[in-house]
Amino acid sequence: MPFHRRYFPSRLARETRLPRVLILATVLCSAVLGPFSPLRLDAADVDRETEDAKPVSESDESSVSFSRDIRPLLSNRCFACHGPDAGSREGGLRLDQPDGDEGAIGYAIEPHSVEESEVWHRITADDESMLMPPPDSHLDPFNEEEKELIRRWIESGAVYEDFWAFRAPKRPQPPTTKNAEWSAQTVDQFVLRKLESVRRHPSEEADARTLLRRVTFDLTGLPPSREAIRQFESAYADSPELAWEELVDDLLSRPQFGEHIARHWLDLVRFADTNGMHKDFYRNHVSYRDWVIRSFNENLPYDEFVRDQIAGDLHPQPTRDQLIASGFNRLHLIIDRGTALPEESHVKNVLDRVTAVGTAFMGLTVQCAQCHDHKFDPITQKEFFSLYAFFNNIDAEPETNPRQVVDGFQEPFARFPSEAQQAELERLDAELAKLDQQIAPLNKRVNQITKRIQQIKAIEPANEEAAEPETSQAENLEGTATDAEAMTPEEEAHAKTIRAWDALKEALHNELGQSKSSLAKLQKQRAKLQRDQTTVERAVDKAMVMKERDEVRKTFVLIRGQYDAPGEEVQRGVPSFLPPLEPQSETPSRMNLANWMVAPENPLTARVAVNRFWQLFFGVGLVKTSEDFGNQGEVPSHPELLDELAVTFVESGWDIKALLKRIVMSKTYRQSSRATPDEFKADAENRLLSRGPRYRLDAEMIRDQILFSSGLLSTRMHGPSVKPPQPDGLWKAVSMTGERFRPDQGESIYRRSVYTFWKRAMPPPQMTILNAPNRDACIARRERTNTPTQALLLLNESEYLRAARQLAQSVVHEPAEDRIVFAYETVTSKLPDAEEIDVLHTLLSDLRDEYASSPALVDDLCEGVSIDESQDKVELAAWTVLCNTLYNLDITKTKD
Repeated sequence: MPFHRRYFPSRLARETRLPRVLILATVLCSAVLGPFSPLRLDAADVDRETEDAKPVSESDESSVSFSRDIRPLLSNRCFACHGPDAGSREGGLRLDQPDGDEGAIGYAIEPHSVEESEVWHRITADDESMLMPPPDSHLDPFNEEEKELIRRWIESGAVYEDFWAFRAPKRPQPPTTKNAEWSAQTVDQFVLRKLESVRRHPSEEADARTLLRRVTFDLTGLPPSREAIRQFESAYADSPELAWEELVDDLLSRPQFGEHIARHWLDLVRFADTNGMHKDFYRNHVSYRDWVIRSFNENLPYDEFVRDQIAGDLHPQPTRDQLIASGFNRLHLIIDRGTALPEESHVKNVLDRVTAVGTAFMGLTVQCAQCHDHKFDPITQKEFFSLYAFFNNIDAEPETNPRQVVDGFQEPFARFPSEAQQAELERLDAELAKLDQQIAPLNKRVNQITKRIQQIKAIEPANEEAAEPETSQAENLEGTATDAEAMTPEEEAHAKTIRAWDALKEALHNELGQSKSSLAKLQKQRAKLQRDQTTVERAVDKAMVMKERDEVRKTFVLIRGQYDAPGEEVQRGVPSFLPPLEPQSETPSRMNLANWMVAPENPLTARVAVNRFWQLFFGVGLVKTSEDFGNQGEVPSHPELLDELAVTFVESGWDIKALLKRIVMSKTYRQSSRATPDEFKADAENRLLSRGPRYRLDAEMIRDQILFSSGLLSTRMHGPSVKPPQPDGLWKAVSMTGERFRPDQGESIYRRSVYTFWKRAMPPPQMTILNAPNRDACIARRERTNTPTQALLLLNESEYLRAARQLAQSVVHEPAEDRIVFAYETVTSKLPDAEEIDVLHTLLSDLRDEYASSPALVDDLCEGVSIDESQDKVELAAWTVLCNTLYNLDITKTKD
């Protein structure tokens, strides 16, 4: 039974101060005679603390905080019926706010008294008809621990706090800790205070090799080389802090940094190389991907990074990079022409853009308000479509016409020719214009002659006798007379006329032939120039960009989100619970929205950004739900640390590299990841940050690591996406056009995974098997699973076997006694202990015996390698499988 005004005895008791027995009688009368509507207490009359009270400090773990402890419980179980969505609200009750006509205080919650709080009676009811949440909601009832939290909160005054993520971050007071010697860094002090509040302590610092491997992976996506290990160990032994800082600075300056960090952003904005719908045609966003890589390498301030993606095309004189950045608005899925109504396709495209902005920059599920008011966050449907209006004015077709799309570029797109290309195109244009000047009169003359010949045929005198096809009329006439004297004067005159007509036709035919010959030569030259022009033009850099229509398209609330059900007209705007937008003109622009997004008072943008960067290093953000900072998201594990990082990030000029350096320089980051079974059980996800990060590497890092350590990885940056080998027939299975996958050759197949061609209908299986997304939606954090398929992939993928053989070829050139250590260190960055060496020696011996008796297997493993001696082939085969085994070790696939 939902909450309803007529069934609130505790409320009646509060407002009328009647004994409960009389209240029961009142309710019974109300049920018979009609709803009882007592006066409602004003929030100001209730003896409680106000909702804008400061949130409880994270250091005060013993107290109960509405934001930290109570709101998540109510959001999960109550807000769907008693939250922001007026359309689904029941009983006239809002549990997400204390005051107002439907606020909880003075209605369902009585501060300091659970006995007079109807919420308490409902969540503890034995009668299923009164229990909240109701059994038919299929939501779990509150457990004893959760009930105790709610009881303590009510009895302590039922203080509502403003939602933490919707308040602008402020620099918190420096924390006070007992173990001040551990670290002087602010990041560490916040972490230590949290640990001390639960009687935990940080772990010891990891060893030099572990730290080197960890930070090299985290900042470049690649492992350190053996030479880098030697250099760092030597420097670290002399001066740990100096060596560490110099290492971090070096890694941040490497070009591989941008490639690695960009990969995470490409997940977030669903970057792909195809449309993702129906026939999944090729779409060229290479320039955008390369711009993201350059932006991180050049340390483009994050506010500019955001502004240029939302509205780079609206700068007064946009640069090349700003135009390319606006291509963020074109990364959505798009369907082919003829498969849906264009009006429906347009709406889907705009919805996708708004969803991307909400996820990538705001960390909110704004899309949940497209059909009705958001059920958990204070976003109305009207406010959603006000945000939608900013992206509803694109000057582009909503669907792909493959006949008009060349090289994957769909209008509008910008061209960026080099000086040489521009000069060549201008030369070719001039040559073509010159040829056109010659061709035009020739074409005209050919048409004139052709028309004249047709006219002559229509009016020339007819021969009285049938003429042979091979002879002229004059010859026919002359042939019919026995001699000249036999012709009458009339016949002779007729013959003369015929000869004149024949002469004229012959002259015209001769001229026509000459003109056509000259025209054909000129047209051949023109065709060659056009081919040259096409070749140069296709080599010109281009980028799909955002472009505004001259006339602003009207926007309407779409009833139930249906494209063909427009309701109330709306103007551009932002959700009312956030700071107001300050437009520069009557109609706010996307540039106004972009500036609002990165304004210091915006409570979301900086928090969302620093949380995602933190997630890169620890595997989970300070807010675990990095895609959702709303009511359904998790509260931050260290809220004051999050605000500290957000405030200093903005004050630094949105300096990304400075933020990342601050994180990895912390003692928190440098902890050992080791934990006892009890410690791990108590905090399996390491939310307390009592140890260093340890989790399986992402798919791209595993692949790039294998190629790097084997010596195969290409260092070439930027350019077209590449297609490493994959099983034949995968594309054909999802293609509607018979398209087949054709792998690249040579160096291209060894390029970093960030450049791998991403077909949305069939993403690279080497990536998706290891939890990479298909990029049809914005993904802020990847899932991590461990499946047998992953093991089979790493053991049997031909690309990885080839890399193992390449490493084996390097290993066999080392002294025999050093080979196992060389291979192990190259792959894992660690040195094997005695037991590991013994195990690997045994494996190697068994492999040698196996392959000595299996020449066919040896030939398969050594295919393409020039080796004369059979014994050498056996040795290479054995080491290939041993190296492949090393690539499959847990330590190789895990960041420790």
